[in-house]
Amino acid sequence: MEQEPLYFAYDDEAVSYLKACDLRLAEAIDAIGPVRREVTPDLFSSLVNCIVGQQIATKAQETIWKRITGALGEITPEVVAACPDDVLQQFGLSFRKVSYIKGAADCALSGELDLDALPSLPDDEVCRRLSALPGIGVWTAEMLMTFSMQRPDIMSFGDLAILRGLRMLHHHRRITPQLFAKYKRRYSPYGSLASLYLWAIAGGAVPGMRDYAPKNPKSKRSAKASAKGKS
Repeated sequence: MEQEPLYFAYDDEAVSYLKACDLRLAEAIDAIGPVRREVTPDLFSSLVNCIVGQQIATKAQETIWKRITGALGEITPEVVAACPDDVLQQFGLSFRKVSYIKGAADCALSGELDLDALPSLPDDEVCRRLSALPGIGVWTAEMLMTFSMQRPDIMSFGDLAILRGLRMLHHHRRITPQLFAKYKRRYSPYGSLASLYLWAIAGGAVPGMRDYAPKNPKSKRSAKASAKGKS
């Protein structure tokens, strides 16, 4: 029997806080209503899925992931470590991605990456430990912290759709690191929920909002892809 999907959890207090600290965001929240983004609490499985999805389309990621889970079942470090490299490649993975996935499994099994210890660590340390893994950068670590660990205060400067959402909401042509830091402070301690709404805005959830960035078709396509949930 297929499990019911889980969604990022937040409460009315978080929504009220964001609406009080940013009137434009408040208008967007009222226009959009509740946001629901699926989460996967199993961190190792999410980590492997993130590696699978690197630099490929969402549909391709879903297809490969179904092959992997259909053949291997629960995705654990033990299962991955025991699976021969050539079998993983047959699912549609590149040699490099197989090495990243196997490396993550080895780190988890050796204790170099203590998955059970991560929930007790602050955001910066969790991000540091995850992004130290081969094939896992800061952005991927931040997405894992959001969509697996459900950390409440994650906003990623490396996410094109979040930057697009901020431009659209506040009519900026460019989001500098300094400007981003200002909004991150403003939305804290509910940066993750703010990110969910910014993704929705970037994806066109509020009619009439437009991106004020100078025209760059390639960047625009990338931001839209991220806003649709490729994380």
